[in-house]
Amino acid sequence: MKSPYESEQAMRKLAANWRQPAALATTAAAAAPPGSLGIGRAIRNEWLALGAACGPFEWMALGYFAVSSILIAVFAENIAHPVRLLATRACVVALILLLCRGANILIPDNANPTTFTQKFWHFWRHWYPHLFFLFCFEELAHLVHLVVPTWQDAKLIAFDFWLTGVHPSIWLEQFSTPFRNDFMQFTYFTYFTYLLILGGILYYRKDWKAYWSVMTYSMVAYSIGYMIAMVFPIESPWFSMAGMWHGELRGGPFTTLIGFIEHYGRVRGAAFPSEHVAGSFAALWGAWRHRRWLFWTLLPLVLCMCVSTIYGRYHYIADIFGGITTATLGYFIGSWIIKKSEARAEGAETFEAVRAGG
Repeated sequence: MKSPYESEQAMRKLAANWRQPAALATTAAAAAPPGSLGIGRAIRNEWLALGAACGPFEWMALGYFAVSSILIAVFAENIAHPVRLLATRACVVALILLLCRGANILIPDNANPTTFTQKFWHFWRHWYPHLFFLFCFEELAHLVHLVVPTWQDAKLIAFDFWLTGVHPSIWLEQFSTPFRNDFMQFTYFTYFTYLLILGGILYYRKDWKAYWSVMTYSMVAYSIGYMIAMVFPIESPWFSMAGMWHGELRGGPFTTLIGFIEHYGRVRGAAFPSEHVAGSFAALWGAWRHRRWLFWTLLPLVLCMCVSTIYGRYHYIADIFGGITTATLGYFIGSWIIKKSEARAEGAETFEAVRAGG
């Protein structure tokens, strides 16, 4: 495999950090007390191997699940079917661990996959985060009133009016034409492509460290946003200001497409902070760090997309600020987590080298 790094040593560190070889579990097994039971040792080794197969992204994803699951258990009376929800989450966790462990076994040290089976596991090991983000967002439909039972939109409506002197979504109606409406819906749709484009480029270039860094930035940003949505439920202008519009926003094919997506995938609530904006800016931060030319390519679209969330009546201005803030936090916190992970991997590598030499 062609490494994106300058030396074979750097590639070994990358493999140790991002795909944590199962050899760590073997080393732990060798250090196990001689009198340990065979079954106990096997379970312990497999547990260590599962942990070794997970990277920073998985620890953030599982951490989000752990914290939010505690909230679900504590406030179970506020939601319907909490046991079913927790059981579904347990299945998702099992699938993630199975995918990580299976890829770790079939493709040790992140070697270049050659067989169909290896390529299949390698692909889904890297691309399942996109489905995980979608699952978590759709799940918020059941969690928006987990802690607070009433909508809080009045606070953001008041903030927008204090900031601008108007209701932004209503004020923007004066610029409505079928062409402008469709252009705005087009830019709104581009949100779904940013992480796919950046991830696809990094995946094609086999820049695994950058790829998982971007996924980790996104996971941290989304996690912060998801947790805020559970304690500060906002349903968006589409619902809270219904009846105040002067007409429907009619357009062309992209207006129809977004209407279809919103009809079948809309979550009532979770509008603050805007996950559209948070996800877009997390990808933008990743492009700035790892592919600067892509940052400048995406920036105009992302800015237009931010305007479209208000123009299309999906968000308040406060939601935009919130999304930018959570994305920025996601980038810096995610970067810190990655550095810590790399330091631990280097420490483990040094320890094993000293141990082998001793």
